[in-house]
Amino acid sequence: MTTPTPLDGPTQDFLKALASETRQQILMLFIGGKELTVGEIATTCGLGQSTASEQLAILRRGGLLTSTRHGKLVRYRADPTAIDARITDLQGYLACCCPPSPADATTP
Repeated sequence: MTTPTPLDGPTQDFLKALASETRQQILMLFIGGKELTVGEIATTCGLGQSTASEQLAILRRGGLLTSTRHGKLVRYRADPTAIDARITDLQGYLACCCPPSPADATTP
Protein backbone atom coordinates (compact mmCIF):
# COMPACT_ATOMS: atom_id res chain seq x y z
CA MET A 1 0.00 0.00 0.00
CA THR A 2 1.34 3.41 -0.98
CA THR A 3 1.57 6.05 1.71
CA PRO A 4 -0.11 9.22 0.45
CA THR A 5 1.95 12.35 0.50
CA PRO A 6 0.43 15.11 2.59
CA LEU A 7 -1.46 17.82 0.78
CA ASP A 8 0.85 20.63 -0.29
CA GLY A 9 0.41 24.20 0.92
CA PRO A 10 -1.46 25.45 -2.18
CA THR A 11 -3.98 22.60 -1.99
CA GLN A 12 -4.48 23.21 1.73
CA ASP A 13 -5.07 26.90 0.95
CA PHE A 14 -7.55 25.85 -1.77
CA LEU A 15 -9.55 23.75 0.72
CA LYS A 16 -9.45 26.52 3.33
CA ALA A 17 -10.77 29.00 0.76
CA LEU A 18 -13.70 26.71 -0.02
CA ALA A 19 -14.45 25.98 3.65
CA SER A 20 -16.38 29.21 4.20
CA GLU A 21 -19.97 29.65 3.08
CA THR A 22 -19.29 33.37 2.59
CA ARG A 23 -16.34 32.63 0.29
CA GLN A 24 -18.42 30.07 -1.61
CA GLN A 25 -21.07 32.76 -2.09
CA ILE A 26 -18.45 35.23 -3.30
CA LEU A 27 -16.98 32.69 -5.72
CA MET A 28 -20.39 32.17 -7.34
CA LEU A 29 -20.42 35.85 -8.34
CA PHE A 30 -17.66 35.14 -10.86
CA ILE A 31 -19.71 32.69 -12.96
CA GLY A 32 -19.42 33.41 -16.65
CA GLY A 33 -16.00 35.05 -16.42
CA LYS A 34 -17.20 38.17 -14.59
CA GLU A 35 -14.63 40.60 -13.23
CA LEU A 36 -15.57 42.42 -10.04
CA THR A 37 -14.07 44.94 -7.64
CA VAL A 38 -13.94 44.71 -3.86
CA GLY A 39 -16.67 47.35 -3.68
CA GLU A 40 -18.95 45.40 -6.02
CA ILE A 41 -18.43 42.22 -3.99
CA ALA A 42 -19.06 44.04 -0.71
CA THR A 43 -22.28 45.60 -2.00
CA THR A 44 -23.61 42.42 -3.57
CA CYS A 45 -22.88 40.25 -0.52
CA GLY A 46 -23.78 42.83 2.11
CA LEU A 47 -20.27 42.84 3.55
CA GLY A 48 -18.05 45.64 4.74
CA GLN A 49 -15.33 46.53 2.27
CA SER A 50 -12.54 45.35 4.61
CA THR A 51 -14.33 42.02 5.18
CA ALA A 52 -14.81 41.55 1.44
CA SER A 53 -11.14 42.35 0.90
CA GLU A 54 -10.06 39.77 3.50
CA GLN A 55 -12.28 37.10 1.92
CA LEU A 56 -10.95 37.89 -1.57
CA ALA A 57 -7.37 37.61 -0.27
CA ILE A 58 -8.10 34.10 1.05
CA LEU A 59 -9.68 33.13 -2.29
CA ARG A 60 -6.60 34.46 -4.12
CA ARG A 61 -4.23 32.57 -1.79
CA GLY A 62 -6.30 29.45 -2.43
CA GLY A 63 -5.81 29.80 -6.19
CA LEU A 64 -9.48 30.43 -6.90
CA LEU A 65 -9.17 34.05 -7.98
CA THR A 66 -6.66 36.24 -9.71
CA SER A 67 -6.57 40.03 -9.81
CA THR A 68 -5.53 42.80 -12.14
CA ARG A 69 -4.79 46.36 -11.10
CA HIS A 70 -6.00 49.22 -13.31
CA GLY A 71 -4.71 52.37 -11.63
CA LYS A 72 -6.28 52.39 -8.16
CA LEU A 73 -8.92 49.83 -9.13
CA VAL A 74 -8.34 46.09 -8.62
CA ARG A 75 -10.56 43.71 -10.56
CA TYR A 76 -10.90 40.06 -9.50
CA ARG A 77 -11.88 37.06 -11.63
CA ALA A 78 -11.90 33.28 -11.31
CA ASP A 79 -8.64 31.48 -12.16
CA PRO A 80 -9.72 28.27 -13.94
CA THR A 81 -6.14 27.12 -14.59
CA ALA A 82 -5.18 27.26 -10.91
CA ILE A 83 -8.51 25.74 -9.86
CA ASP A 84 -7.95 22.84 -12.26
CA ALA A 85 -4.44 22.27 -10.89
CA ARG A 86 -5.69 22.19 -7.28
CA ILE A 87 -8.53 19.81 -8.17
CA THR A 88 -6.04 17.51 -9.92
CA ASP A 89 -3.77 17.56 -6.84
CA LEU A 90 -6.74 16.80 -4.60
CA GLN A 91 -7.94 13.95 -6.83
CA GLY A 92 -4.47 12.38 -6.74
CA TYR A 93 -4.35 12.65 -2.96
CA LEU A 94 -7.82 11.16 -2.51
CA ALA A 95 -7.18 8.35 -5.02
CA CYS A 96 -4.06 7.36 -3.08
CA CYS A 97 -5.64 7.85 0.33
CA CYS A 98 -9.09 6.44 -0.31
CA PRO A 99 -9.20 4.35 -3.49
CA PRO A 100 -12.57 2.90 -4.51
CA SER A 101 -13.14 -0.67 -3.43
CA PRO A 102 -13.27 -3.34 -6.18
CA ALA A 103 -17.03 -3.66 -5.58
CA ASP A 104 -17.47 0.06 -6.36
CA ALA A 105 -15.71 -0.39 -9.72
CA THR A 106 -18.24 -2.99 -10.89
CA THR A 107 -21.35 -1.15 -9.69
CA PRO A 108 -23.10 0.65 -12.59
